[in-house]
Amino acid sequence: MGDLRNCPTCNSIFVKTNLRDVCENCYKAESKQFDTVYSFIRKSENRKATIDEIVTATGVVEELIMKWIRNGKLRVTGFPNLGYPCEKCGILIQKGSICTDCSTGLKKDLFKVEEEKRRIQELRKRDKSTYFLDDKKK
Repeated sequence: MGDLRNCPTCNSIFVKTNLRDVCENCYKAESKQFDTVYSFIRKSENRKATIDEIVTATGVVEELIMKWIRNGKLRVTGFPNLGYPCEKCGILIQKGSICTDCSTGLKKDLFKVEEEKRRIQELRKRDKSTYFLDDKKK
C-alpha cells in the first residue's frame, strides 16, 4: 500500500505508489507530454536533439524530461544528446548519479583514505610493541 501525499505538481492529495509519484490527473498530463516528446525524438531528423531543443519544440519542461530519463521511462539508447547532469561536475550523463570520471576520482580518494587508515593502524601496532627504559633509575 502506498503513502498518502500531496502531489508535487498540483498539491492535491493522492496515494503515492512505486509506479506513480504524482496524482492521477497530473499523471495523465505527464503521459500526454511524454507522448509529445517521444513522438518528436522518434523522427530521424530529431534523434540528435538536445534537451533544450526538445523543450523549445515541444513545450515540455526540462525537469520532466530529465525525470523520465533518470527513471528509465525515456530510454536514451539511440539518442546521443539526451541525458541529465552528473551530481558532482554537471557533465551530461545517461545513467547513474555521477559520471565515469567523477566515479574514478571518488574511488581513488577512497583508496587513499583506506591506505591512510592501514598506515595509521600499522603505526599503532608498532607503538604498542615499543618499550621505553626509565633512565632516571641508576
